[in-house]
Amino acid sequence: MWSRERHKRILNVLETKGKVSANDLANMLGVSRETVRRDLVDIEADGLITRVHGGALLSQARTEAPFRKRQDKQIRAKREIARKAAGLVLPGQTILVDAGTTTSVFAHELAKLSGITVITNSIDIATTLQGAGTKIELLLLGGSIISDVPATYGELTLTEIRRFHVDLTFVAPVALDSEKGAFDFDLHEATVAGAMMEQATESVLLVDHTKLGKISRVKYCDPGQIDILVTDRSVSDAVLHPFQDRGMRIIV
Repeated sequence: MWSRERHKRILNVLETKGKVSANDLANMLGVSRETVRRDLVDIEADGLITRVHGGALLSQARTEAPFRKRQDKQIRAKREIARKAAGLVLPGQTILVDAGTTTSVFAHELAKLSGITVITNSIDIATTLQGAGTKIELLLLGGSIISDVPATYGELTLTEIRRFHVDLTFVAPVALDSEKGAFDFDLHEATVAGAMMEQATESVLLVDHTKLGKISRVKYCDPGQIDILVTDRSVSDAVLHPFQDRGMRIIV
């Protein structure tokens, strides 16, 4: 078994149990305790776990709060980002938007526009746009509701995404690193975001300053796949320079 696959299995166990012993991991993976120790050192270096005597804990910094609790975090930054991002959308364009707390705020700015087409898997975004009585063509992607996030996921969602080619995709990762790329905490969310980016002429990431220079559990794109990064004014130039060096257009 490759180390990457072992790392995924270790994280899956920790996601379920919260804590696991090195002995149990060695038995489960069919490897030595020394191999497990090296794996735990590598995963801890990425900030995903905390090693303890005899095993490991899932890092508290990498557990994700429920969707409704996350909606109120960094709300001023999210509104600032949403206003700037909405200014990128031109009349007649078609856009894909993924589900998340930042994109839910973004939907309120989209509701002020007209003559565009919005395709989303987010029930929150669809409800916002529909309730505003806008002159926007709205398409809600089908699929399964599988978490506390009010959105659709799964193979049906992915199949429908691949039917479209859009001008812009707007996604909001939980972490963005200038060298490693964009991350989500949940595998289903990451898969949808990655699929949306593949169908767009340009991909726009909405990321507040607290998520820059960070990583999370599931990577869904490399830095070179990101065309535009929209962030808030609390970010420093020193933090932004590595992203600019990767060729991203930065909007603050």
